[in-house]
Amino acid sequence: MKHCIAIADFTIEQIDHILEVGFQLRNQRATGQGNDPILKNQTLAMLFEKPSLRTRVSFEQAMNELGGHAIVLSGSEVGLGKRESVADVTRVLCGMVQGIAARVFEHDKLIEMADHASAPIINMLSDDAHPCQALADVMTMMDEFGRDLTGRTLAYVGDGNNVAYSLAWICAKLGINFSIAAPAGYELPAEDVEKIKTHHSAFNFVQSHDPLEVVKNADAIYTDTWVSMGQEEEKAKRINDFAGFQINDDLLSHAPDHAIVLHCLPAYRGVEITDSVMDGPRSRVFPEAHNRLHAQKGVLAVLMGGK
Repeated sequence: MKHCIAIADFTIEQIDHILEVGFQLRNQRATGQGNDPILKNQTLAMLFEKPSLRTRVSFEQAMNELGGHAIVLSGSEVGLGKRESVADVTRVLCGMVQGIAARVFEHDKLIEMADHASAPIINMLSDDAHPCQALADVMTMMDEFGRDLTGRTLAYVGDGNNVAYSLAWICAKLGINFSIAAPAGYELPAEDVEKIKTHHSAFNFVQSHDPLEVVKNADAIYTDTWVSMGQEEEKAKRINDFAGFQINDDLLSHAPDHAIVLHCLPAYRGVEITDSVMDGPRSRVFPEAHNRLHAQKGVLAVLMGGK
């Protein structure tokens, strides 16, 4: 592995290895002795065109706990592709730091960065993909159901966005059945679905407009905001279009009793998910958020630490 840009780029073995390293580092941290300084004298440049809580804290803390250092750069001060070309920014940073992580709007910027990089490029989120979130989500499912998730079912209720796309890919790679219920016009693109469906013989993919259909056999039920960053002008229309797709107690009553609930956060309580579900006994939302630290450590240890 040279970069972490999209789950679609990973082999099954690479996903398994990142997760294994993440679990090992989490277990080591839990002893109270801290992690070995495997990234000593290494620096990660973190570029943010979009604001963040979990992504910034998890990556910066991961570098600290692994003995490295992180530099945080705002999109406005760098002007990636505007004040300075993507290629020039990448080549400058690669001469000074050992890794670059970027949270951007246009996914193509990450691809261009990788084309000009001599150091690892890590996608902290783009409009097309959120691979680090998907890794943390799978870790959370493994905590609940064991390391072999083959045949389990993840049901996604909401917008066919970057998170849904990355989840569909990681499910396909690991043999986790994936179902998505989205309103008409918000589905995952058909051409992406056809690519995703070819990656595991045991993988079952369902795309529906009915939330009740996808949760009835779910082991995990997932949702995300209906209005992502950059879509604020569409807020009223989107909330109207997604009526009936809320994760609430009534919807959960149609799911198996053991089904857990996941959300990548930030959550808009009372919109895509209710307080009673978010704070209820089936919610794993906050352990899921905490696993961002451990998934990020797995990515950093593999790409920058040679693990």
